[in-house]
Amino acid sequence: MSEALNQTKRYTRGEYLSMEDTSEMKNEFFDGEIFAMAGGSKNHSIICVNVMWALREAVMDKDCIAFDGNMKLDIPKENAFVYPDGMVVCEAVEFFEDRNDIIRNPLLIIEVLSPTTQVFDRGKKFKYYRSVPSLEEYVLISQEEPLIESYFRQDGKTWLYTVVRGLDDNVVLSSLEHDVGLKEIYRKVDFRSDAGEN
Repeated sequence: MSEALNQTKRYTRGEYLSMEDTSEMKNEFFDGEIFAMAGGSKNHSIICVNVMWALREAVMDKDCIAFDGNMKLDIPKENAFVYPDGMVVCEAVEFFEDRNDIIRNPLLIIEVLSPTTQVFDRGKKFKYYRSVPSLEEYVLISQEEPLIESYFRQDGKTWLYTVVRGLDDNVVLSSLEHDVGLKEIYRKVDFRSDAGEN
């Protein structure tokens, strides 16, 4: 996430969606403000592709669908539209109004952290995600080292935090009852300092 497109004007949800339909780049909407999304790095892109392969395998025999970072999420309680790096919906997909590019009921949300957005992803964005009733699990993937953190909803107020580190470890996607080796998530990722985000 970067600076708001216009520091003074506040937009309605309808105005944002109209602008986004014709925009050449992705923008997120937070309570009247529109933010241009920062471009991804090489590692970010590789990890996202690897994550989608892992999610494909995780949902193959389940009544679930995995979505990549092109699908928007509506968060009505926080008046927001965002683009998570990955989402999984199980059973029927609930769409926003008559749109087929905005969903409302993810079971699992995944974000690949970037140096410029990780504070927001851990803090305010997680607060937004917690307001989504269907959400059971939030997974944060580092692109600077083999490190994955997950939050699994225990009840309305409690989330179980788990961290796994190292290419020999596995991350358990509890909401899907599926585990993935970190070596698969980080396949072909270069952790040298010059391979990170631009």
